[in-house]
Amino acid sequence: MTGPRAQAPEGALAEGPPRRDAGATRAAILRAARHLLARQAHADITLKAVAERAGVSPPLILKYFGNKDTLFSQVMSFDADAAALLDAPLSELGRHMVRHVLVSQTEHGADPVLRIVFAPLHGEQGDILRANFRTQVTERLGARLEGPDAGLRAELAVGALLGLGVMFGIARGTRLRAAGVDDIVDRCAPAIQAQLTP
Repeated sequence: MTGPRAQAPEGALAEGPPRRDAGATRAAILRAARHLLARQAHADITLKAVAERAGVSPPLILKYFGNKDTLFSQVMSFDADAAALLDAPLSELGRHMVRHVLVSQTEHGADPVLRIVFAPLHGEQGDILRANFRTQVTERLGARLEGPDAGLRAELAVGALLGLGVMFGIARGTRLRAAGVDDIVDRCAPAIQAQLTP
């Protein structure tokens, strides 16, 4: 025989499984989808693959995003990433942008803008990615710049930043990755800042 079962004190809540943090779960799903989008064609990515990478179940993705198209419409948007990338006074923006790209890769395992490099893999979805990038990143930056050729200067600045991101995160240059973030910022930021405040 077993003894009597312990009862929870009256008014106490029974403990169940821990509650999932909705914001953290959504962020994990988006990170997983971005990771996959940077490595294979949109048409080849399944919700199951996103779920496995995010550590969730496919039905949970449907709960948060509804369907694959809705999920990837958010993955293909640069709006929130651009807000963080451009979140500095113009006089300090070059340093901020370089640091943001490096820290995003080293500490968060993601890059705020690098997925544009993979647009050719995605057919019609790549066209959406390119259009979003132009309006949400380069045109947004260009609108902040003063003086002549603001749009061209914005594209040159972002181009230099993408080159750094590719060399650091995709080509994984050994000397670049061995250098400290502050050293890279000191070396790269002046060239980008020269386009922003000539």
